Amino acid sequence: MTERKVGHVLFNPAASNVLATSSGDYTVKIWDVEAGSPRLTLKHTDIVQSLSWSANGSLIVTTSRDKKLRIWDVRQEAPAHVSPGHPGAKNSRVTWMGEHDRVATTGFSKMSDRQLGLWDIRDPTEPVGGFQILDSISGVCMPFWDDGTQCLYLAGKGDGNIRYFEYEHGKFEYLSEYKSADPQRGVAFLPKRGVNTHENEVTRAFKTVNDSYIEPISFIVPRRAEVFQGDIYPPVIGTKPAMSAAEWFDGAEGLPPKIDLESIYEGEEATEIPASSKPVSRVPSTSTMLSPPKPQPEPTPLPPKREQAEPVKETQQLSPAFRSPPPSIKEQTSSIAQLASKFDDKEESSSAEDDSSSFEEVPKPVERHPPKAVEKPVPEVTEPAAITRKLSSPVSPTKLAAPVSPPKPASSAAPSSSGISSASQPASAKQSSATSEQVTLQDIKTLLESQNRTISGQSEKIAKLTEEVDRLKGVIGNKS
Repeated sequence: MTERKVGHVLFNPAASNVLATSSGDYTVKIWDVEAGSPRLTLKHTDIVQSLSWSANGSLIVTTSRDKKLRIWDVRQEAPAHVSPGHPGAKNSRVTWMGEHDRVATTGFSKMSDRQLGLWDIRDPTEPVGGFQILDSISGVCMPFWDDGTQCLYLAGKGDGNIRYFEYEHGKFEYLSEYKSADPQRGVAFLPKRGVNTHENEVTRAFKTVNDSYIEPISFIVPRRAEVFQGDIYPPVIGTKPAMSAAEWFDGAEGLPPKIDLESIYEGEEATEIPASSKPVSRVPSTSTMLSPPKPQPEPTPLPPKREQAEPVKETQQLSPAFRSPPPSIKEQTSSIAQLASKFDDKEESSSAEDDSSSFEEVPKPVERHPPKAVEKPVPEVTEPAAITRKLSSPVSPTKLAAPVSPPKPASSAAPSSSGISSASQPASAKQSSATSEQVTLQDIKTLLESQNRTISGQSEKIAKLTEEVDRLKGVIGNKS
C-alpha cells in the first residue's frame, strides 16, 4: 500500500474518540481512536477539499475537487445527497451551521469571484437564494460558524481580513469586517466556553502571521455592563460527549450536554444543562417546576372533581332561596312608596331646573331683537347711495358733506322727556334723509346740465375741425 497525505482531521462533536480524516486516496475514513483502526470509509471520486460534522455527529458534508457537494449518512457509508457546488476551479470550503439543517460553503465562480453559498440539507440541489459574490481576491475563504451568536466568520487565506455575517430570517446579513495588513495562512477559533465573558468577548480567533507567530484576535461587543449578558452568551457545548464511540458505531444519536456560561462568569463550577434534543420530555417538567400551582390539577382522579361540581350547582340554587322568605306585602308597598317619592323628587328638581333654564334663555333674545329695528332705515338709503357711487367721480366731497349737517339741530331742538325724544328721533332721521336726497338730486341735475353743455360745445368744435380738414384736403388736391 502506498501512503497518501492526510488533508483534514476532525473529531466527532457528539461522540467521544470518533475521528474523521481525509487523504489523497479520495476517501474519508472514520476512526475508532480507542481501537486505533478505521471503521468506516467514505469513497469520493476526487480529492476532498473540506469536511464538516453535523451537530449530532450522524452526518458529514464534504466538498471535493470534482465540484460536488456531498452530504453523507456516515454509518451507511453512502451519500444521502450529491449536488453541484461552486463552479470555479479553485478550492471550496464547507461548514455545518451548528444545530441548523443548513450548511455554508465558500468557493469561486467561473470568473474567479469569491462566493458564499447557503444550502438546505433536505434539498441541496441549489443554494438558497443563489450564490452571493464576495469579492475578486484570489485567496481561499475559510468559513467558521459560531452557534452562540448565529454568526458566520469568513477568513481569507493570504489576506488579513475577517468578515462576519449574521444568519437571520433564512439568509446571511453582512455585519462588519476585521482588517489587518498582516496576511494569514491559517486561522482557528477558540471554543465558546473559553471566551472572556466579563469583557463581552463573543469569540476569539488565532491566525498565523508569516509562519513566525500566532496572533489572537478578540471579537468584543461594545457594551457597558456589569452583569452577565445572557443574550450573547446562550448555553454552549461543554466537555462531556453525548455517547461513547461504541454507542455511536452501534447507531446512537444525540446532542452533547451544554454548560451555562453564567456560572463561569460568577466564578463557580460550570453548571451542566442537558441538550434540547435528548430531554424533549423533560422540558415540560422543568416548566412545571417553575410554576408550582400547575401540578395540582395533574392528579388523575377526575370523578371526584365532577362530584365537587354538583354541590356547586346546589349552592347556586340556594341563592334564590335567600330572596323569597324575607319580603312581606307591607314592606314591599312601603318600599314602592319610597321609590315613588324618590322619583317624584327627581322630577320636581328636573322641572325646576328646566324652568330656571327657560328664564335664563328668555332675556337673551329680547336684548337681541331691538337692534334689528334700527336697521330698517338702512335699505331706504341704499338706493340713492348706489346712484351716488355711479356718479361719484364728478361729485366733490364738500357738496356731499353739506347736507349731512342738518340732522344735528333737529335732535338738539327737542328738550322734552325721554319718551318723546325717543319717538322724535326716527322722524328727524327720516326728514334729514329726505332733505339729503333732495340736495343730491339737485346736484346731479346741475351736473348733468353742465355735462350736456360741454358735450354740445365739444361736438360743435369737432364739426368745425372736420370742416377745416375737408377744406385743407381740397386745397391740397387743387395744388397737385
